[in-house]
Amino acid sequence: MKYSGNLIKMNTVYNNPVEYTLNIKGKQICMNELLNQTIQVDYLHEINCIHCGQKTNKSFFQGYCYSCFTLLPQADQSVVNPELNQSHLGISKDMEWARENDLIDHYVYLAFTSDLKVGVTRHTQIPTRWIDQGAEFAIKFAKTPYRQLAGLIEVALKPYLKDKTNWRKMLAGNTHETPDMLSFKNQYAKYLPEELQQYISNENEVFKIEYPIISFPEKVNSINLDKTASFSGTLKGIKGQYLIFDYNSVFNVRKHNGYKIAFITDLE
Repeated sequence: MKYSGNLIKMNTVYNNPVEYTLNIKGKQICMNELLNQTIQVDYLHEINCIHCGQKTNKSFFQGYCYSCFTLLPQADQSVVNPELNQSHLGISKDMEWARENDLIDHYVYLAFTSDLKVGVTRHTQIPTRWIDQGAEFAIKFAKTPYRQLAGLIEVALKPYLKDKTNWRKMLAGNTHETPDMLSFKNQYAKYLPEELQQYISNENEVFKIEYPIISFPEKVNSINLDKTASFSGTLKGIKGQYLIFDYNSVFNVRKHNGYKIAFITDLE
């Protein structure tokens, strides 16, 4: 089968293992069913903004044209640095959007991806955020009524914990022991300033996330459509937003949001 359209990050369902669906121009492709199948991807040399649909020579912030990148609240700097968010002060590029996305409950979480890390996400994005990062274990650390406050807690933990994922290490599949996430939570809670202690979550469930993987790559080589316009291989696994192929290459779907492709598989 051949499908043509613009890439958008895969949808996920928290199951054992995670269920992945790729949407190509309205066609829902069950990616788990393509394990051990040959996939070919051809870049059609066109990029469309994932918000306005306009053609763009370059993708900004994983899928936006430059205009949308500079104007939209979902591409604001506070998405990456939540401590900079000012919507609780009535300051936002779009207050209606902020009320639905920033001025709602947020979680600070601990997750084991490549290593133990700290992160922030809206309550509506659990466990999607963890899955997209390739986390194998996660626990809710703190709960706040708006985004900026969660960012302050993350900043307080950054001297002790990483806040970025080493994607190469994450894809290597080198987690052999089950981390004691609750002990980590109790340990790092002690580092919060007194005024932030009240937000520590009493939810202590440890989430274990398994991915549809037949084999991990021995050495990780990333495919970039700007440099490699066409590639094919046998799908050996999916983790985070990465497709893992049999020749130690991986493809980051989310990085190529908006890229127009032909997606070809032998499976009907």
